[in-house]
Amino acid sequence: MESILIVNARIVNEGEVRPGDVLIADGRIAQVGPNLSSQPATRIIDAAGRILLPGMIDDQVHFREPGLTHKGDIYSESRAAVAGGITSYMDMPNTQPPTTTQLLLEKKFLLAVGRSFANYSFYLGGTNDNIDEIVALDPRTACGVKVFMGASTGNLLVDDPKALEKIFSQTPTLVATHCEDTPTIKANEDKMRARYGRDIPMTAHPYIRSEEACFRSSALAVDLARRFTTQLHLLHLTTAREMTLLSEGSLDNKQISAEVCVHHLFFDDGDYASRGTRIKCNPAIKTASDRQALVDAVRNNRIDVIATDHAPHTLSEKQNLYFKAPAGLPLVQHALVCVLELHHDGLFSLPLIAEKTAHAPARLFRLKDRGFIREGYWADLTLIDLNRPQPVDEQSILYRCGWSPFDGLTFRSSVAATIVSGHLAFYQGHIDPQPAGKRLLIDR
Repeated sequence: MESILIVNARIVNEGEVRPGDVLIADGRIAQVGPNLSSQPATRIIDAAGRILLPGMIDDQVHFREPGLTHKGDIYSESRAAVAGGITSYMDMPNTQPPTTTQLLLEKKFLLAVGRSFANYSFYLGGTNDNIDEIVALDPRTACGVKVFMGASTGNLLVDDPKALEKIFSQTPTLVATHCEDTPTIKANEDKMRARYGRDIPMTAHPYIRSEEACFRSSALAVDLARRFTTQLHLLHLTTAREMTLLSEGSLDNKQISAEVCVHHLFFDDGDYASRGTRIKCNPAIKTASDRQALVDAVRNNRIDVIATDHAPHTLSEKQNLYFKAPAGLPLVQHALVCVLELHHDGLFSLPLIAEKTAHAPARLFRLKDRGFIREGYWADLTLIDLNRPQPVDEQSILYRCGWSPFDGLTFRSSVAATIVSGHLAFYQGHIDPQPAGKRLLIDR
């Protein structure tokens, strides 16, 4: 493996921004400090004052493999991810077949070997009747157990109260939840059908997937976690009301943690008129005041992690009437530059972004030697040019589905380089053709 020396960088790490150099050897960070230009290396990258972040760790993606690979797969979507500065990801179990047994989990890991451009781990999916699989799970094997407490189909919808109690009381690892109350959603759907018939406008989506549906389910998850002292991670929260369920303070002192996704920090319900089903996702994008509450919650540490919930569908699938258009957005290629818009707006500091996109997920999931720019750690790094705009257009999109919810926008920052486990995966607009992602080791 080649050695890499990055010089003249502004290193963003553990609450600080400081000038310095980074030497990478044998896949790991060998040295961090000033004046390393005399150190031998096979490749030298002059950062020229650009910022160097620990690579983004995305704790929620849907790369669609196995079974749904017409939308995307591990190869195509991880390739887009490294172009966006994401160096590690955790993939969800709602594939075909669903990842609900340890055998299927290990088969999925095998699919990633030699094909993933970024480092990877996978969730085991909870069901109403697979508690034996969950209890037998080695907590070092998977990043967590995913529980769909609503808004899912097939056996991944866990709607049996007894099954939920068993999962929350007996899971040997972190429980991550999708929280939307299905009865509330169905009642709202009936109201909209009565009002509009089949042609329900996209502007109705946040009323169907309502604040009440989200809060009711999130509150149930929090109650279960408190009753059974479960390590709970609430995924993709969307409402100001849900923030009242969370505590401020350090992630290290929390039993219950929370995530927000980039699109919920960027869009609000005023964008449905122009973007339509391209921003249809579950939970729904909600009001401008909800969006502001999410931004505030990142800043006051009620929300601990920023992720994507990357979920590609083909454009032909999305271009349907409301009920037939699937929910989900392709996001990984532009997630980090999207978050950096909040830095340009003066809302998020660079150390805060490093904390929420890298440090916090590494600590939360106990990833071994990942998520920080520290000597001895794996070299997962992203070099960002804050002054080079990045337009989003069809020609530059790398997702298999070929479109982005950000089509036509220009972000003020761009990714200059992405290093994955010491390998230069993306540099100056080009992706190295050899996938170098490794299975993430869980230190539980």
